[in-house]
Amino acid sequence: MFDVAVVGAGIAGISCAQQLRQWGYRVVLVEKSRGLGGRIATRRVQDTCTDHGARHLSAQGEHLAQLIPVLCENQILRTWTDTVYELGSDRHLHAPQSQDIYPRYTAPAGMSAIAKFLATGLDIQRSQRVEAIALTPENTWQLTLANTSDPAATPTTLAAQAVVVAIPAPQALTLLKPLEETIPADKFFKTLRAVQYHPCITAIAGYSRDRQADLATHNPAWQAVTCPDDSMIDWISLENSKRPSQGSEPQPPTFVIQSSAAFAQTNLETSDLPAVGRQLLDYAAQAFFAWLDAPDWLQVHRWRYAFPAQGWLAPCLVAPTALPLVCSGDWCGGMQIENALESGLAAAAEINHQLRNLPLPETSFWHTISSHFVDSTG
Repeated sequence: MFDVAVVGAGIAGISCAQQLRQWGYRVVLVEKSRGLGGRIATRRVQDTCTDHGARHLSAQGEHLAQLIPVLCENQILRTWTDTVYELGSDRHLHAPQSQDIYPRYTAPAGMSAIAKFLATGLDIQRSQRVEAIALTPENTWQLTLANTSDPAATPTTLAAQAVVVAIPAPQALTLLKPLEETIPADKFFKTLRAVQYHPCITAIAGYSRDRQADLATHNPAWQAVTCPDDSMIDWISLENSKRPSQGSEPQPPTFVIQSSAAFAQTNLETSDLPAVGRQLLDYAAQAFFAWLDAPDWLQVHRWRYAFPAQGWLAPCLVAPTALPLVCSGDWCGGMQIENALESGLAAAAEINHQLRNLPLPETSFWHTISSHFVDSTG
């Protein structure tokens, strides 16, 4: 039996599991997909990789200010750009104000490399969807798992003294709703029901290497543009600018275009995602480069739970159950990666308080990982 089972291997889940592991708890991290990181996501296609979820990191918070130097020291991150242009309502590019000029960091191997680093040493059960969580007569939590890579596989179970559910609130509500009859009338389920998300649709498009010449002569030569007032797109980035060229030839241009919440909401349930992606490219071609509507290849991803629109103000949500049960995620306390880190650490602290109330570790878990990472790489 495990001391703690953490459901969801996004940044909140990983940080929670690592903090508890550093305290000495026996922890298992359960993730429905094969990858780690949640919306810190990287897709590998056509001999390159693109970040189709989280765009970059910046030292905009206490935890990230500590973590980013560690990631840079271990060659996980490097500085990408300090300038993100803005597409104005006049359809022209505007340089950022001085307070908006600061380093943005990306991972040459893809943003998912951050999650892989932070998950170093964890016991992770991948491709396992938690179908049910129930209290047992033995006074433990029992989690029922379904193998997402083999639907014909027999479901398995695991037992834990405490559970952290680190997934989007609507998914947490679905998973935990069977417990509603056993939990006293409380704000717990009311809070989960109140959390709302904005969706996003991401188009990933690649172009001929010949197009790189057009980019080199464009003024301004931008790496990323935000579109806060646009009805269709919210962000466009030149993804190959995040990664050094291999050899003397420049990399073929690759773009990521992320839609506005309104456009995503309108097209969220479509059965033809490529057509929605082409709409985004057609629109971007009018604002940026005319040839954006004719990619060599195109992939499209739908984020149903992209950004919390209405969240929970506290860093985690504690259930009034006989055994420890805590929810966490970037919907707790904010909508940024900093908030996901804070939420995971807060959930770990709550679990520790209810189980053994051990003293805080002397160093952050990422510094502990870094020291072992350096040792293992020589």
